[in-house]
This record gives sequence, C-alpha cells and structure tokens, in this order.
Amino acid sequence: MTAIASAMSRALRSITGADVLRHFLFFCGAGILVFVLSLTYGLDLSSGLF
Repeated sequence: MTAIASAMSRALRSITGADVLRHFLFFCGAGILVFVLSLTYGLDLSSGLF
C-alpha cells in the first residue's frame, strides 16, 4: 500500500501546467467533435452530397 501511495505522490508532483493545458485542450477538442457529430445526425453525408 505504501508503494502505491509513493508512486501516486511522485506522479502528482511531476504534472506541470503544460500537461494540464494539453489535457484541457484535448477534452475541449473531443467535446467539439461530439457537438459537430451531433449536428450532422440525420443528414445524408454520402458522396452524392458533395
């Protein structure tokens, strides 16, 4: 149990602001992708559309 606690402690100390920003932007991008996909629900996106 002590090994798990020390490993988590080391991992949490190594997180930088850039890592937090990168993960935040990744989740925002995923949210935008889901939003765009929900807008196209029910549309005919076959090759004939283009």
